[in-house]
Amino acid sequence: MINCASCGTANVEGSQFCDQCGATLKTTASLGGQNGGEVNIPQGEANIPQMVTPIPAYVPPAQVPASVSAAASDDGPETGHSGANVTSLGGLLPSDPSPVAPVALETVLAVSGSIEPDDETAKNVHAKLIIERGAAVGTEFSLSTNEAYIGRWDADNGIFPDIDLDAHDPEAKVSRRHARVILKDGTYSVEDLGSTNGTFINRGRRLLPGNPHILKDGDEIIVGKTFLRFHVIK
Repeated sequence: MINCASCGTANVEGSQFCDQCGATLKTTASLGGQNGGEVNIPQGEANIPQMVTPIPAYVPPAQVPASVSAAASDDGPETGHSGANVTSLGGLLPSDPSPVAPVALETVLAVSGSIEPDDETAKNVHAKLIIERGAAVGTEFSLSTNEAYIGRWDADNGIFPDIDLDAHDPEAKVSRRHARVILKDGTYSVEDLGSTNGTFINRGRRLLPGNPHILKDGDEIIVGKTFLRFHVIK
């Protein structure tokens, strides 16, 4: 048997580390010969540094720092944030873990440029479309770019219209790419993009696809069966 120099526990012959505290054992193989005799170390090799770092000593539960115990209390009396047993990790745990404050998703996206702050978007709004009929009457869509596409959301095909009528068009009369409102040189126009059920202005004749029609403040735009009122924000 090999007695541990740190805690005195008797370990099986040939063990390298103490079963109780984990300390490195000074075996006869490492310090002496088979019968306690000296091991002959070639000259010049006696000062070779130890290349293997010993495993940190086991820390009994009573000696676990209070800060670690507090961290463990979030998930239960014996486990930390990752679910590992606190007492089995002992001295390997940090003595004073610092909590990280949560960051709102909107803040991350705004900083990264993925979305614009609301006040910046509001400053760029120059016109709007308002639904005039149906269950969604009064719903407004803001126009803040020189081209605003009207249609229905289709993620599978990468279609994300600025004016998404998918939730307000139960009969699917609006095409995925139905029409677009254009602002050029201070003049507004609307263009049908080859829709199935057509685009109409002030209940007139159906617009020819690819031929922009001049829009004025207060004009009515009909796409499929959805009635929209166009207003310029002055």
